[in-house]
Amino acid sequence: MDAKRVARGVSSTLGVVAAATAARRAWRSQPIHLARMSGTSISGPDAAGWVTDFLNAAYYARRPELRDVEDLRIAFAILTTRWHELGHRRLRAPDVFAFHRAFFRERIIDAAHTPRGTLDREQLFAGATRLLGPWFEQAYLDDERRAHGIVFESAAAREAYKPEYRLRHAKLGAPTPPVLPRKEQVWHTYNPVAIGSASRTLAALARPETWPDYASDLGRFTAVRSGGLSGQVFEIEIISALTPRTPAILRGYVSVNRFFTRDDDADELEHYAARLSELMVRYGRDQPPAYPRGCTPLAVICLDTHEGHFMGRGRNRLLVYELDGQDYLRAAGTWDDMPVTLEQAYRSQGRRAQEAFWGDERPESSMIEQIALKTNAP
Repeated sequence: MDAKRVARGVSSTLGVVAAATAARRAWRSQPIHLARMSGTSISGPDAAGWVTDFLNAAYYARRPELRDVEDLRIAFAILTTRWHELGHRRLRAPDVFAFHRAFFRERIIDAAHTPRGTLDREQLFAGATRLLGPWFEQAYLDDERRAHGIVFESAAAREAYKPEYRLRHAKLGAPTPPVLPRKEQVWHTYNPVAIGSASRTLAALARPETWPDYASDLGRFTAVRSGGLSGQVFEIEIISALTPRTPAILRGYVSVNRFFTRDDDADELEHYAARLSELMVRYGRDQPPAYPRGCTPLAVICLDTHEGHFMGRGRNRLLVYELDGQDYLRAAGTWDDMPVTLEQAYRSQGRRAQEAFWGDERPESSMIEQIALKTNAP
């Protein structure tokens, strides 16, 4: 019986490779810039089928009550670590065979442990041991050996890594902040999320290498420049589920054009907070002040989109403030109205995904919630 299962598994794998090859041909025949921003810089279009299948097994195909966003982060870390170990070349269709050998036992044979075709955390680590080495699990759990979404065998290997490797297969266009008159822009403030300690959260966010640790089931940020947060550029991977079991990844880039805290210049921050709140109320559609009245502004991180971003020309801001003895983190966005075709697509799915990603409705989907959970954990 095991031999039959293996044969079926190999046949399925060959089918994935064939489909991926066809997808690659179609990709090359569609010179559409937005389409070229699908997928990630670490995997080619011909790997989309098996990469999606792997993420499904770790998270999206599991029953909702069994899902844990940390398992999705582990799955992404396995993919990204494999990319790193392959010399930073993009994952391609034939790379599915190594993953098939590493995870076949847990996905297909060990159906009594988890539903067939899915992977829990124990199984993810077991397969990663076969794929990458026995060091992976302990290294993943070690903050000194996990950075940029990669798990490193040693702290020295982590120090030797250059985030710019990720740009080898990505074209970074110019920044594209909003340019339309303010009254023609879209202004939106998302619900704030309480955080245990503003200073602890800001210290964590000031280290760009940690941002993949805050990924939600809708997306993650990965730094592509060496150095700190000021002036940093992030690759964003937004996961848009075409159906509950078919996640599609869109890629975009944003850069930090402003990052300062109350400790840097309290007067400047107060002025910035007052001006942003005034504009949000004036030009937003029934939007509250970005910084609530009576609060103490603590920090701002401004992120501008780059050419090819799926949101078009935009600016998002992460705001930190204290109100009535409680620290909060929230997002406030401004963007130009998009062309009709993109606007229609955005209105159908994008607005809800944006609100979920930056809001507080579902903790597993909200990056703000994940930042709060991860940076203030005991």
